[in-house]
Amino acid sequence: MRERDDPEVVGRRVQQLRTQRGLTQKQLAEPAYTPAYVSTLEAGRVRASDEALRHIASRLGVTFEELAVGRPARLATDLRLRLTEARRALADGRAEEAAVQYAALLAEAETHGLDGEQTEALLGLGECGLETGELGRARECFERAEERLAGQSLPVRVPAVRGRAVSHYLAGELRYAVYLLESTLDELNRGGLHDPDALLLLYASVIGPYMDMGAHARAAQAAEFALALAPRAADPALIARMHRSVARTLLAEGRIAEADASLAKAAELYRQLQLRTELANCHWMRGYVYAQHGELERAEAELRQALAMLSESRAALYRSQAAVELADVLHRRGKSAEAAELLSGVLGDFSSERGAVHAAAAHRLLGIIAEDTRDTEAAEEHYVRALSLLERAGAAGDLADLCRLLGDLLRRTGRVEAALDAYRTGLGHRTAPGTTTLGPTPAQPPL
Repeated sequence: MRERDDPEVVGRRVQQLRTQRGLTQKQLAEPAYTPAYVSTLEAGRVRASDEALRHIASRLGVTFEELAVGRPARLATDLRLRLTEARRALADGRAEEAAVQYAALLAEAETHGLDGEQTEALLGLGECGLETGELGRARECFERAEERLAGQSLPVRVPAVRGRAVSHYLAGELRYAVYLLESTLDELNRGGLHDPDALLLLYASVIGPYMDMGAHARAAQAAEFALALAPRAADPALIARMHRSVARTLLAEGRIAEADASLAKAAELYRQLQLRTELANCHWMRGYVYAQHGELERAEAELRQALAMLSESRAALYRSQAAVELADVLHRRGKSAEAAELLSGVLGDFSSERGAVHAAAAHRLLGIIAEDTRDTEAAEEHYVRALSLLERAGAAGDLADLCRLLGDLLRRTGRVEAALDAYRTGLGHRTAPGTTTLGPTPAQPPL
């Protein structure tokens, strides 16, 4: 609870409530205090003791907290109930609806000085921004949440750090995202802060940046750690719904502490539901590893599993990224028509500031499929678009490969000088200093 309001503010509040109830200063004071004391208190010339305020609150029919800080009775618990409702909406894939709820909750929590609820609302708004692709807004919310958690332990700060890292990753700032996630993992593991939920969140989140940077061994290791740490719940949605309903009943009966306990259980389960997106990314990574080893049938099964999980949670941007990986496997298995259809269906979900690396991968694959059908004009158009996206994101390894594809196409169509330019560009990116070095691997968790 925040510090009590200034005596002048408390005095005006007492006077207003006394007048509303038609009480005199004498009636309010009896039997423990004098009318003169109440008069002095209402004028703001004395800081009432807790005992005096509890007596006056009882006479006025309000809670001590409402009198001391102007906070309506049960406000904090009501806000936590509504935060749980917003988490449910986000877990159900209704990110825009959840964002409206979180914004209203943030404003109300700020008005009444409820720091914990403000932080929860900011984290929720950040997650909504990641789901809807409003990455600047998401990063701002996570930064504000991190500032509010500055005095807390690292495991408590992890959701804010992870959210900030993911917003940088989705914006194409791969190396900085990896730096944030790896340094936090290292601090957790080396410092003995082995919080399974925090570690799971970080390991699952670093997979995507690793993959896009070509650090496939680290991505595979992170996926295995995440799956080993994954919490198990038979049906978290059903259990969370039960806890939420119980909390409403307890709240109606005035059993606020028990309602808070139920809400905390529901909130934890909804948080686990949001982790399904991260666990889907682990299946996605497994599919990628199988594809790299030529086990295309197993790769397709894992990627379809990832795509189904991401579609269920309606995580549009992540779903589109997994669809690109699946399309690549389908193309390699001779299912080019299905691959092209899948890619065409998700290209609209990307932009230069939103999933740029996977947008480039989609154009690259569409270019290859166009080349297979001898449509060189369409192939070149896709390669050029992919090149522009990769240059912006700084994905050096992919750039080098794309320049080779574009150079080969230009050479086959008789444009030798243009082909040489493309090859030179690719070689420049391949040899750029620092593009493949990530530094030491983070310390491992005690599994």
